[in-house]
Amino acid sequence: MMLLHTMLRVGDLTRSVDFYTRILGMNLLRTTERTEQKYSLAFVGFGKGNEDGQAEIELTYNHGVASYEMGSAYGHIAIAVTDAYAACERIQAAGGNVTRPAGPVQGGNTIIAFVTDPDGYKIELIQR
Repeated sequence: MMLLHTMLRVGDLTRSVDFYTRILGMNLLRTTERTEQKYSLAFVGFGKGNEDGQAEIELTYNHGVASYEMGSAYGHIAIAVTDAYAACERIQAAGGNVTRPAGPVQGGNTIIAFVTDPDGYKIELIQR
């Protein structure tokens, strides 16, 4: 088995693709338009996605739905970075929202940071 993707419902597909590609540096892997079913998809990820073993994020825009309630079950997506401090600087310079600056995790030595996407989804950056 292999993890393929995580799906996130978004209120503005163009805005979300911009965030994940321009701000986080992912690649737009493919898009699908389902006009009759009233939804659009964009798959983003690092590398070539599932082709090279990388999991993807499926951004789903349901036509006419601008926002969703987060609920209390969702936590975050984690991304490995070589330098969390530099990643935060780059993300902020590009207009991204760093909600927890890079630094050691409480009670440990691992360096982490958190950013928030335009729909409010949390993304943890873990220095490796």
